[in-house]
Amino acid sequence: MSLQPEHRNDKEEYGEQILSKAVKAGRRTYFFDVRATRGNDYFLTITESRKIVHGDGGVSYDRHKIFLYKEDFVKFSEGLGEVIDFIRQSKPEFFEEESK
Repeated sequence: MSLQPEHRNDKEEYGEQILSKAVKAGRRTYFFDVRATRGNDYFLTITESRKIVHGDGGVSYDRHKIFLYKEDFVKFSEGLGEVIDFIRQSKPEFFEEESK
């Protein structure tokens, strides 16, 4: 998995963008976007984007988006940390650096 910016044609507007991080992972790209509400509260959108190449050579993107609001940051972070720790202990080979 590498950190790499990628062009995205996102016509949706969900608030002022504060920070955006794209993570390229094989055929998928994950976007982590910090946005601000009118009241200057932050929220996070997590988007999974998967490139699909059609038989005729055309390309489209399958996207799924999650909205994470400030009141859920701690519980989400704790839950994600717990499951990642479990996977790291059960399958440490999943976390080995890929050969370059």
